[in-house]
Amino acid sequence: MREYAELLAGLPFKLVSLSDMGISHTVDETGKTFEENAWLKASEYAALSGILTLADDSGLEVDALGGDPGVRSARYGGDSCHNDQDRIKLLLKNLQDVPWEKRTARFRCVIAVAKFPDAPIYPDLCRQVEEVAPKHKGRSEGDLAPVLVTQSEGQIDGMIQYKEEGEDGFGYDPVFYIPSHDKTLAEIPLSEKNLLSHRGNAAKITVESLQKLISKS
Repeated sequence: MREYAELLAGLPFKLVSLSDMGISHTVDETGKTFEENAWLKASEYAALSGILTLADDSGLEVDALGGDPGVRSARYGGDSCHNDQDRIKLLLKNLQDVPWEKRTARFRCVIAVAKFPDAPIYPDLCRQVEEVAPKHKGRSEGDLAPVLVTQSEGQIDGMIQYKEEGEDGFGYDPVFYIPSHDKTLAEIPLSEKNLLSHRGNAAKITVESLQKLISKS
């Protein structure tokens, strides 16, 4: 939420989380691509909330591993990995014999925005969510099901270094080295990271798309 609050600051929206909406449901990420998973989450949470909903799916693709961990980045290693630290250790182990020049990788992020067909794009900040949400909230199939408003993708290229560095990040950030900055993502402050990260790039496109839709509404 903290990252997205900064990334979406240019929009006239009040950003609310799932917990703010009282939603505890977890969407099964059964998609085979980032696009599919982003849409699954955006559409299902839009159906549950009844309001304009943004969701993303992102992950790390390592060329030497055939694109893995990919859409399974947060589940890399299955039950044998319990946290980010375990997944980083597994990644470095799987790359231990890979020379530096072949440790190329990228972070990708896809953002999907969904809403009910008859829900407004432009938010009415003076009204409560329950007043704005369509009466058929909760419906996820048929003509009244949520529709895709916009979708965007961002990417950042880098290398997987041999050890962790930096503490200002999460996931695989401590081993994702960016040659142009001579730092890992975990060594870059959030404000600067948002200008160059995969999520920041995708969010910029999303903001531009939504601003155009708002101007037409």
